[in-house]
Amino acid sequence: MISKKTVSALTGLGSGLCNGLFGSGGGTVAVPCMEKLLKTQEHRAHATAIAVILPLSVLSGIIYFRGADIPVRETLFACAGGALGGFFGARLLGKIKGRSLHIIFGIFMLIGGVRMLF
Repeated sequence: MISKKTVSALTGLGSGLCNGLFGSGGGTVAVPCMEKLLKTQEHRAHATAIAVILPLSVLSGIIYFRGADIPVRETLFACAGGALGGFFGARLLGKIKGRSLHIIFGIFMLIGGVRMLF
């Protein structure tokens, strides 16, 4: 039997790998792993994924800024919009039922998957 610490570390590894490779996507790995493998409640899994993704994003962003041609102005506007959206999303998370959260998350995953194919 694999320990919870090992599963958590592997979940973090997968999330970090997706975040570093794709610029996002860590939550699409972290949330299902936490819910299914660690038996974490839906709201807690989503909130934890956000907390995990923040340092991953900061680290990936530093690496990208050092080695890539990133449009700083557009990036700053995207950060501002993302911060605002993150604030409202975090406030909204506590108001959504677990089943509804699964459905919304699944819909976004499907839309993202279909967009990646076409």
